[in-house]
Amino acid sequence: MADDLPAQLRRLGVGASEAAVYAHMLKVQPATAAELASALGWRREDLEAAVGELTRLGLVSGAMAGDGVLKPAEPSIALECLAHARSAELLQARIAATNAYGGYRRTVHPQPTEDLVEVLTGADIVERIHQVEGSVESEVLRFDSPPYHTDGQPNEEEVRSLAGGVVYRVVYSRSAVQNADYYACNIKPCIAAGEQARVLPTVPVKLTVFDRRVAFVSMSFVEAEINDSMLVVYPSSLLSALIGLFETSWRAAFPMHLGTREPPAVSPLRRQILELLATGLTDDSIAQLLGISRRTLSRHLEQLSYSAGAVTRFQLALHASREGWI
Repeated sequence: MADDLPAQLRRLGVGASEAAVYAHMLKVQPATAAELASALGWRREDLEAAVGELTRLGLVSGAMAGDGVLKPAEPSIALECLAHARSAELLQARIAATNAYGGYRRTVHPQPTEDLVEVLTGADIVERIHQVEGSVESEVLRFDSPPYHTDGQPNEEEVRSLAGGVVYRVVYSRSAVQNADYYACNIKPCIAAGEQARVLPTVPVKLTVFDRRVAFVSMSFVEAEINDSMLVVYPSSLLSALIGLFETSWRAAFPMHLGTREPPAVSPLRRQILELLATGLTDDSIAQLLGISRRTLSRHLEQLSYSAGAVTRFQLALHASREGWI
């Protein structure tokens, strides 16, 4: 990492000459300007120019006059100032590029809605999905239902984002949970990584909202057969309405996962059975998803009903909810 220091300093806006001098000073004892110039094979005036800039940045201390001894300064404050300055420059560049693209879109598509909604088709869809999900910072809201532009493959980007502190709240449709392969390779790993998951018989729309600043709206099965496209919705009243729709559905949805809390009266397997049972799945589907036999499932349901004193599954669901089993 020490050999890479000059390159890292340049990322913060330190010049190439200054970065080389500072990296060298960290490897040797405090030295005079003449000694540093000789060690680096530089002209004295070039060395003094670089040291002067490093002194201005707060990375070098010591007097130049009379060949005074120079030494590297503790860099925390100086590097923090450089990082803030660099962030401000990057923000200005981002704003400039965004404004320039906005001007281009208004020229090509003069309709006012073009600044609010973008239509993607074909290969652009998957590319944009990976691009935006890979840069998410704090929160993702999602209605999950087939079909999938990514073919229902494991969502490694979500797992990495969850590990980095990003909050995922996902409402699955029953059709998504019923897909055994998708449940095993996508849903279960994401829940295990910390995703907050709930389920509804159906979701109102295929939707993903990133950091409440951009939303992807995809087509349903029927629509996808006619027009394979995706809408990108930018900050607007439409985006606010989509977020409101998600929050309403989230409150109505049934939880599939309750974090690490394990109700003492019910084993983890039986809690999973109750959660999946509440989604409306058939017994065969539940057994397949959990990797158990239909007979084993029936035995667990009988014991749950006996513990709850329930005759029907509706009574079992009421008791499980009241007792905090799910």
